[in-house]
Amino acid sequence: MAKKINKTPRYLAVELLEKVEKQGAYSNLALNQTIKQNELTKRDAHLLTNIVYGVIQHKLTLEYYLKPFIKRPNKLQSWVKQLLLTALYQQIYLDNIPKRAVFNETIEIAKVKGHAGVRKFVTGILHAIDRQGIPSLDAITDSIEALSIATSTPRWLVEQLQKEVGTAKTKSILETINQAPKQTVRINTKVTTAEALAAQLEAEKLEVAKSPVTPLALQVNTGFIPATEAFKTGQAIVQDESAMLAVESMAINAGDQVLDACAAPGGKTTQIAAQLETGQVTSLDIHKHKVALIEQNALRAHVEAQVKALQMDARKASEEFAKESFDKILVDAPCSGIGLLRRKPEVKYEKKYQDSLDLHRIQVSILDAVAPLLKVGGTLTYSTCTILDSENQQTVSVFLKAHPEFEQVKTKTAFELKADRQELGLTIYPDDHLSDGFYIATLVKRTEV
Repeated sequence: MAKKINKTPRYLAVELLEKVEKQGAYSNLALNQTIKQNELTKRDAHLLTNIVYGVIQHKLTLEYYLKPFIKRPNKLQSWVKQLLLTALYQQIYLDNIPKRAVFNETIEIAKVKGHAGVRKFVTGILHAIDRQGIPSLDAITDSIEALSIATSTPRWLVEQLQKEVGTAKTKSILETINQAPKQTVRINTKVTTAEALAAQLEAEKLEVAKSPVTPLALQVNTGFIPATEAFKTGQAIVQDESAMLAVESMAINAGDQVLDACAAPGGKTTQIAAQLETGQVTSLDIHKHKVALIEQNALRAHVEAQVKALQMDARKASEEFAKESFDKILVDAPCSGIGLLRRKPEVKYEKKYQDSLDLHRIQVSILDAVAPLLKVGGTLTYSTCTILDSENQQTVSVFLKAHPEFEQVKTKTAFELKADRQELGLTIYPDDHLSDGFYIATLVKRTEV
């Protein structure tokens, strides 16, 4: 007789975490798909999301706590490990869930997904943890290892950040990355104003606050933005505050010809287009389906007349366009995504420092390819969603060495963020404003080659 499966949020969390671990699925996409497929209530969707993100965010910490209780880790099935991690996460981090609820459902999932031996094993582990308590982090004597485990950050990343920004800043960054990301929207100035959008969202029962990062953003403290009329009608564009700064720093003019060299899914393209009247933004992406996504987003944002989306590798752009075709160019480069750890926690476990170095070479090649397309006096804006110097200022420095016709100038924003810094580039760290980590460089073409 087949076992009856009640796909509760906890059951679904175990399945989803195994999918992320074994198949490399993106947690945010897999979550959205699971919530839709199982038609979860708002409450169940919240619990599922909390458990999945929580386990991924605190993975190394939870594994440290579990380790003393597993005698033969190599024999532990993947789903059983995920099940135990979900139980630990709920007990340690979720104060409002009774222990008996965690125990009962964890044991029930073990019985349904496994056999009697698995159920007995899981039951034994849960009771052993309850009796003995979890091991103390104070037992870790190596300071880097202690920070790595406490913040669930791979050791290489702790070491690299310490080299680049020092111990105090590294601790500050890593202590914030496991917090829930803020919901923010960009005000689509093509069709609305900050005041009108705030009033619209508040009328739809959402709590709204002004952003300290950019005048183009509103922070939304409650509710689900994609379900609102403001989103559906293109008045509100879901985008992180830091991600808006690259285009904000470009000082777009209404008649500019702009190249967005790495454009998908089109958030920055639509931000550029909202400021254009007689001008146009040409948006490139290497993948056909992503070009379609840019076009869809431009349509929803009511800026399709200002957007021309093309399937093209940005490194081949000089073969398609004439020299000095554009007034402004944005290279929002492919990067390691280390600035997005709050939003995409699995990234920190997938990446190695070599990935960053490999991306550095790709970034330089894209800058090299688009440089001839910029008019003299024009601005090339380079941005990434990482905080590693190898992909940021080091990439810019290599480019400038090969292109003496360009000069880096200080990146400026509307709210004059970090205006007193000595660096020309602008780095927003995840702990600065609890937004995504981001880097922006402003490069002006002074002379012809």
